Amino acid sequence: MRVLQAREDQPAVAVAWSDVSQSVEPGWLWIDVLVGDDAEPLIRLADELGLDQLGVRDAIHDGDLPKVDDFDDHLLVVFHGLSEDEVTTYQVNCFLTDTHLLTVHRQQSPSIDALWEHVQRSMDLSTGRPDELLARLADVLTQRHMAVIEVFDRSVDDLIDAALAAEPTLIADLTTMRSELARVRRIVQPQREALDVLRRTTSPLISPAGQRRFADVFDLASRTAHGFDAARTALAEVLDAYRGAEARKATEVTKVLTVYAAIMLPLSLIAGIFGMNFANLPALDSDRGWIIAAGAMVVVLVGSLVVFAALGWIRLPSGRKAGSLLGRGLVEAARSPVKLVSTVVDVSRRPASRTRRRSSDRST
Repeated sequence: MRVLQAREDQPAVAVAWSDVSQSVEPGWLWIDVLVGDDAEPLIRLADELGLDQLGVRDAIHDGDLPKVDDFDDHLLVVFHGLSEDEVTTYQVNCFLTDTHLLTVHRQQSPSIDALWEHVQRSMDLSTGRPDELLARLADVLTQRHMAVIEVFDRSVDDLIDAALAAEPTLIADLTTMRSELARVRRIVQPQREALDVLRRTTSPLISPAGQRRFADVFDLASRTAHGFDAARTALAEVLDAYRGAEARKATEVTKVLTVYAAIMLPLSLIAGIFGMNFANLPALDSDRGWIIAAGAMVVVLVGSLVVFAALGWIRLPSGRKAGSLLGRGLVEAARSPVKLVSTVVDVSRRPASRTRRRSSDRST
């Protein structure tokens, strides 16, 4: 457990729970708890803060989608964040009172760590009520969801090139990416709905300034949800392009095989004729008979190639183009799978005035 205490006109400082002042007004107290196997200390802490025990136990033991529960004198807000090492989400349970913000999570949270450091360095983040701090935390969590879409957008061109080239490794890459997007997309829409509840709530725990900040985060969550929908559509289009490229390649192979069969057919006919056991075959008694037959085969072969090339059915491969395709294939084979790196979003420069201006623009 770690604690940040903010007083009026003073930056937030890290303190021990035993050193916390009995009264934090005016100001707020942020308590961040990383839950282990033993949750009894957290239950005792929640009892000291007057939190609903059933809500605390559900937050510890149950896996919930993003939601908002109103207990009159405090709120339980469940958010989900993006893990740092893999594309998966984790649950963050936020208990909000007039003067306290309690965040509970079972794994390390890069978003909470980033905001924790920024709050201690920035005077702007230390001002306001706990609900504004919760809105800033929601902003950081949502920004990390948006980072998934940004990485996907940078990969779309490579995916399209691989699909048009019918790269054999594309299906595995698409399957992995689709699975990663689905894991995050599953919680994006519920989190957007939770933010919508917070920006419209009539609870006295959410101030007008907090509602404006939640409205700003709601807009970001809406763009994120639309981005995931667009990414899902883009993956389907890439898969369709891959299937079309595979069909085109199969057609090319079939056409080549058909051309070779058409060339070999008259050659087989000539060989079959001169292989018949008849005494009066032309040039049968001549020492140059095989030369005449072989020459006829060469003439038919060259003539067939010329005719097929004139019709556009076949064309000789360009050495330059073959080298280009080989190079691109090596690049695609060496490309590592898409990974998301840890991002630290600076939310310390979002003044309330800009938020109010956006809110007024939306109402206009």
